[in-house]
Amino acid sequence: MAAPLALLAMLVELAVGYPAWLTAHIGHPVTWMGRLIGWLDRRLNDSAAGGERRRRAGLMALVLLLLIVGACALLLETALLLLPYGLFFAALAASTLIAQRSLYSHVAAVAEALENGSLRDARDAVAQIVGRDTTELDEAGIARAAIESLAENFSDGVVSPVIWLGLTGLTGGALYKAINTADSMIGHRSERYEDFGRASAKLDDAVNLPGARLSGLLLVAAAALTKEASPGRAWTAMRRDAAKHASPNAGYPEAAMAGALGVVLGGPRTYAGSHTDGPWLGDGRRTATAQDIRAALRLYARADAVLIALVAIAAVLGMIFNATR
Repeated sequence: MAAPLALLAMLVELAVGYPAWLTAHIGHPVTWMGRLIGWLDRRLNDSAAGGERRRRAGLMALVLLLLIVGACALLLETALLLLPYGLFFAALAASTLIAQRSLYSHVAAVAEALENGSLRDARDAVAQIVGRDTTELDEAGIARAAIESLAENFSDGVVSPVIWLGLTGLTGGALYKAINTADSMIGHRSERYEDFGRASAKLDDAVNLPGARLSGLLLVAAAALTKEASPGRAWTAMRRDAAKHASPNAGYPEAAMAGALGVVLGGPRTYAGSHTDGPWLGDGRRTATAQDIRAALRLYARADAVLIALVAIAAVLGMIFNATR
């Protein structure tokens, strides 16, 4: 049942996304999780406490988050599957955990701003999808940041939630999204979250491990289907450079994307006034442009299509297996 759910959820999200009017009226499941994480942060993260105490508090916050989200998701999934056409309604709910359509539109907005010649608009657009400071980025820096975000979020926002939906259903997909949201809010290294967010960051690394590697492989496969991309360079860059990344996961899709497009990604960047000398991924040119963003979007669309095909095959094989039992 889980693989057909994941397939339907992907198709629904690809077709309609999450309507803006619905966000305006009731918010989004990720924002609901974010509010809960923020409340747990305010209640449990005592800035005067020592490191060990804050690590225990962060672990408690993570456990409470997963218990609450898991219980709500399980109740919802159970209730929806009891309805006529319940799988479709469960897929509607599950589609909110995937970001195929919104990821494409956010990255395309950066390309459009660059094509219109507005660095200011391009910086504003890319600031919506990256955490680094964007105020001083030139065209190449903006383009590389957009492509990096596309690659990394293909893993975090599409492939990983689809894997957990396909393996464990709506409840597992919701738990994955809760972990990923916690990591993005409290899992980064800062004075406030170095200890409190450690458990969230470590668990996020673990649950994203299969998705990141599959994302890289999907981008290699997509490069073989894309005229201007190179599957050989994508494979070489992923094998050679993925481990250079500070994240145990993000390097796989980012390096594959860099190699496929013949650009370099990563490198130095600034977060909240703090400069970081990150490694370069790939061995191509640094002068990325709006055309490279468009090429990356074509690669992403083909990689997503390959993923849909794989999930469809898994769903069909699962139904055949169940029918012959």
